[in-house]
Amino acid sequence: QVQLVESGGGLVQAGGSLRLTCAASGLTFTNYAMGWFRQAPGKDREFVAAVSWSGSRTNYTESAKGRFTIWRDNAQNLVYLEMTKLRPEDTAAYYCAADRAFPATDPHIYDYWGQGNQVTVSS
Repeated sequence: QVQLVESGGGLVQAGGSLRLTCAASGLTFTNYAMGWFRQAPGKDREFVAAVSWSGSRTNYTESAKGRFTIWRDNAQNLVYLEMTKLRPEDTAAYYCAADRAFPATDPHIYDYWGQGNQVTVSS
């Protein structure tokens, strides 16, 4: 049974930083590229960042470039999203997801999803 469990969200002031962690189990981790998505109330789920199977390649949405960093630890089946210079518009539930393709920015093609972790940025 595949499980993706996110942690590390919370409330932060604008300009602050947070690190999200996703722990994966029940799958061959290195067979999957990993992505982070977010969804704000009343909005569609949107792509934030993805990392390739080995971790050698990354892909970011435009608003995340220069502020967010994604990486993975294949020895521990973990994927991270470091978020800096946070803005109120980054407020959303953040989801970890796994897919065999990279870079995959369409949420509909991802195979597995975590339960989501709330990030709230106050102004």
